[in-house]
Amino acid sequence: MASGEALLKFRDRSRDLSNRRRFGFTLIELMIVMAIIAVLMAIAVPIYTRSIQRAKESVLKNNLFSLRTVIDEYTYDKQKAPQTLQDLVSDGYLRQVPMDPITGNNESWKLIMEDATNTVNQTMPGIFDVRSGSDLMSLEGTPYSEW
Repeated sequence: MASGEALLKFRDRSRDLSNRRRFGFTLIELMIVMAIIAVLMAIAVPIYTRSIQRAKESVLKNNLFSLRTVIDEYTYDKQKAPQTLQDLVSDGYLRQVPMDPITGNNESWKLIMEDATNTVNQTMPGIFDVRSGSDLMSLEGTPYSEW
């Protein structure tokens, strides 16, 4: 009967050990999960940052298109080019000067002034074109200041 009791104790102890393993994770399992998460993050973060950059570039293109269109309309209507971007706001062509999404500032626009010989009103040359004030490179490989 002593051997029967020993067998029962052994079975109880083995059940206790197997029950303990069911309630937790081993260090190896945790390390594998952490490695999988690290690999997924290494893939996802660059894709996320590139999509944010692409969105900023899209906003920049739209803002440049709007500014250039409004400058042309102002020049056609007033028979002179605007002297500052604030002239477009004060005369009602824009609600506010749009922000340069690359620099995060609405005062960093690089203004291209008209050549005095090619102006509509030769006494007052004004803004001919607008470009980004950023010195960074785009995803296309061209500087934003050349857009």
